[in-house]
Amino acid sequence: MNLSVSSATTSSSLSSLSSSSSSSSSSSTKSWFSGIVRGRSDRSGSVKMTSNSTAGGAGDNLGPVVRKNHFQGVLFKYGPKAIQVAFKTGDYKQQVIFIGGLTDGFLATAYLEPLAIALDREKWSLVQFLMSSSYTGYGTSSLQEDAKELDQLINYLINKEDSEGVVLLGHSTGCQDIVHYMRANSACSRAVRAAILQAPVSDREYQATLPQTASMIDLAAKMISEGRGSELMPREADPTAPITAYRYHSLCAYNGDDDLFSSDLSDDQLRMRLGHMSSTHCQVIFSMADEYVPDYVDKKALVERLCRAMGDAEKVEIEYGNHSLSNRVDEAVAAIIDFIKRGGPKGWDDPWN
Repeated sequence: MNLSVSSATTSSSLSSLSSSSSSSSSSSTKSWFSGIVRGRSDRSGSVKMTSNSTAGGAGDNLGPVVRKNHFQGVLFKYGPKAIQVAFKTGDYKQQVIFIGGLTDGFLATAYLEPLAIALDREKWSLVQFLMSSSYTGYGTSSLQEDAKELDQLINYLINKEDSEGVVLLGHSTGCQDIVHYMRANSACSRAVRAAILQAPVSDREYQATLPQTASMIDLAAKMISEGRGSELMPREADPTAPITAYRYHSLCAYNGDDDLFSSDLSDDQLRMRLGHMSSTHCQVIFSMADEYVPDYVDKKALVERLCRAMGDAEKVEIEYGNHSLSNRVDEAVAAIIDFIKRGGPKGWDDPWN
């Protein structure tokens, strides 16, 4: 059975199959998360669909990617909302959760396909998920809502998949989601072994280059002061999607909730926003030709300051890389896999100790 899914850049089909894992995922060892969760015996939340091919030799084990833009894995619901659907490649007890940026959904970046293959070799699953802010939903959502739904996903992986730890991989605004989620300190955030921030850039600084932004920020501030923060802005504020006064102000205004990575923030301001990440193993992957970073920004200085504010996070600078690293896919995957291999569930600290 094939399931089709579209992203902003490609239309692809997702094939789902079930197979017994030949890896550590088949172990019956009790998960080290059992102290905070219940209901492990109920695994009815996901549906595994087998392919039409019959099992044969080793060559029939196709892995997570059958061919270009054709994934196979498990599609499941992780929460009660219709949008709360996730797709997992690989059947392992360690998962990398990809968190996309504005307008993103499934298959959001070009590096996800080779990343799924590389993770499978290391016995890690890749999880892509939809949340209320996916695709055009970002304008009526918030970092708070994203964090809540991310927590629901991790809770599902703990309860239904016996997860032994997750790594959060954020792209663009997904980096803001990670920072906000780790600050919220939810119970399931203790399952986060590490965080990777790919393209942590300032929405505010980019939006400031657009002619309508200044007047729209004033309008959003006025609406919020009048108690109308949940009402929609005029269409010209964001032609891509409906957006509330609150979310517009959060993304575009100085000191908004989304204003975490701006180059004009002082070192103290960055530490206030990012300092709590020092307790999490972090990698920052910064594209040195990111088209969403204004030309006046010193990218090398910015990434250095961001890493320092996060307690000396690991820095990866990708020369000539664009925002989504579609022109540097191999370098992106190599950096992510290297980071994971150097840590892993044995190498990183047990968060329960």
